[in-house]
Amino acid sequence: MRRRAFLRLSALAPLGALSLRVDAATAPPKQAEPAPDGRVHRFALGKREFLLDGRPFQIRSGEMHPIRVPAEYWTQRIRMVKAMGLNTVAIYLMWNALEQEPGVFDLESGNRDFVRFIKLCQQEGMWVYLRPGPYVCAEWDFGGLPPYLLREPDIRVRDKDDPRYMRAVARYLDTIAPHIAPLMADKGGPILMVQVENEYASFGGDLAYLQRIQAMWRERGIEGPFSISDGLGTIQKQQTYLPGSALGLDGDTDFAAAQAIAGEAPVWVGEGYPGWLTHWGDQEFQRGDYAATLKKLMAEGRSFNLYVAHGGSNFGFGAGANADADYGKFDPVITSYDYGAPIDERGAATADYREFRRIIGEKLAHPLPAVPAAPPAMRFAKFELQPYASLWENLTPAKPLDQGPVANELLFGQDHGMVLYRAMSPKGGRLSVEGVRDYATVFGAGRYLGYISRVRKPGLREATYVEVPAPHAQDGEAIEILVDSFGHVGYGQAMADRKGIVGEIRLDGEVQQHWSAHGFPLDDAYLAGLRPLAHKPERPGLFFKGALALQKTADTYLDMSAWDKGYVWVNGHLLGRYWRIGPQQRLFCPASWLKAGENEVLVFDMHRTEEAAIEGFEHLHA
Repeated sequence: MRRRAFLRLSALAPLGALSLRVDAATAPPKQAEPAPDGRVHRFALGKREFLLDGRPFQIRSGEMHPIRVPAEYWTQRIRMVKAMGLNTVAIYLMWNALEQEPGVFDLESGNRDFVRFIKLCQQEGMWVYLRPGPYVCAEWDFGGLPPYLLREPDIRVRDKDDPRYMRAVARYLDTIAPHIAPLMADKGGPILMVQVENEYASFGGDLAYLQRIQAMWRERGIEGPFSISDGLGTIQKQQTYLPGSALGLDGDTDFAAAQAIAGEAPVWVGEGYPGWLTHWGDQEFQRGDYAATLKKLMAEGRSFNLYVAHGGSNFGFGAGANADADYGKFDPVITSYDYGAPIDERGAATADYREFRRIIGEKLAHPLPAVPAAPPAMRFAKFELQPYASLWENLTPAKPLDQGPVANELLFGQDHGMVLYRAMSPKGGRLSVEGVRDYATVFGAGRYLGYISRVRKPGLREATYVEVPAPHAQDGEAIEILVDSFGHVGYGQAMADRKGIVGEIRLDGEVQQHWSAHGFPLDDAYLAGLRPLAHKPERPGLFFKGALALQKTADTYLDMSAWDKGYVWVNGHLLGRYWRIGPQQRLFCPASWLKAGENEVLVFDMHRTEEAAIEGFEHLHA
């Protein structure tokens, strides 16, 4: 997806000179479309068209990602996509959600069970367009690559000539390919086509890398058909079209120019954007205007994939980030992946949904199914959370550093969370910190002094230094820098986005090399071991806890507008990050994570020291 230059398409390029697959305006289908029924079907790349069992076939796809949707809601979301008039569900597989540590895979728990999701698509009469990576982008942490790769200091990801990366890719494909092969259409399953990598031209120009990934799929019994997807301009520049594959255009509709690259292979809209992503600090939630483009696609019989039909949520540490090639202009993605999609974050139809359903339905001969009801939603009254535990009283073992700070991944093998750097200093002065990734609070002698943010947005402090007062103690006082991280950059060239402090720390211009470091992964084990407060807290870096009493459960949004910056858990489930700069102030909590009775809500806030309240709402927007 073109993350830095959104093309809000309003019209298609002239198509009169092209041979079209289906002239939907004059020859609508005479019968219901074929659907996955457990029988063997042959999906093929014909001459500038897709073929299903030898007949021209229009892919009308809507994208959603199982990892972003509670598994309890998968069926409702699939039915919503179908009721909009689509016949295919496109899905990404996030490698890092399936293998969080080298060789340790989880393909079955909760919303990681992609096989079950694909089978549900088949049960609901929907085909599947599978986009399994290894790299996906998706505004997901590290573009779906496992951050454990960054524990190797000089690794080159998306590079066929780095054996460490390619061994990890092979292990991933070895694990998932046996589950995918029996789900292909030619084996009686619903998967029509498999994408090779994603948007590689936005990263590199080695066609042999794509060919190697394709060959690895074939070696594991996946014969295709295959596709690639990229921006037209980047693929023209890099010349990375994979011969014989379907060419998906991301944010572009110049089919004539694309056909010149693809020859006789099909060209289609691999990603058409009815909405767009939102970053922390944006003035408002991003939206799109895709109705006119969709109308033309349907009139011309073009195949397309709506990215996304339903976005869901970046639960846990899932949200990714964008940055320039030099790691500047860092833009982390908010927790909500509502995306302005036609199906909103909690599964309800929007005005765009109703308009898209009308546009698509007008061109189909068969009637559309009824629109499913959205799951129930609820409000709840404000309840207070009190200070519960202090990070300063729950330090992990220290690691000494004699050559300056080191990134989390290299120091602790820690992929997310926070790290604390501590040093004794005999003097005060200007403390300059370069390479903060991504947000640091600075303390001197236990007193909060200020923050340093990698994010540059209105209202945020831009300085990369803090003034440290002269110590009162004769032997000096501690300087402490607590660094929180957002998701790893997952698009473009900045694909070694290690966290913590990756530059020098200077005090009045003098490099400070001797530090100790404490890692805080904020995982279940760390949270379970928290020791409650021994006395009234005097500085920020606190966990807060409260009980939400409910008589019944339903979907809800936790309003965090009274808080500053941090994380929130409900009954042990990490909803994600919140930040006062918005635009998101409400975090989605599905009903399945709640219970009748008391629900434990835990918050870590980087700035607050006093109690605060949370209120529940039915919608993302105020």
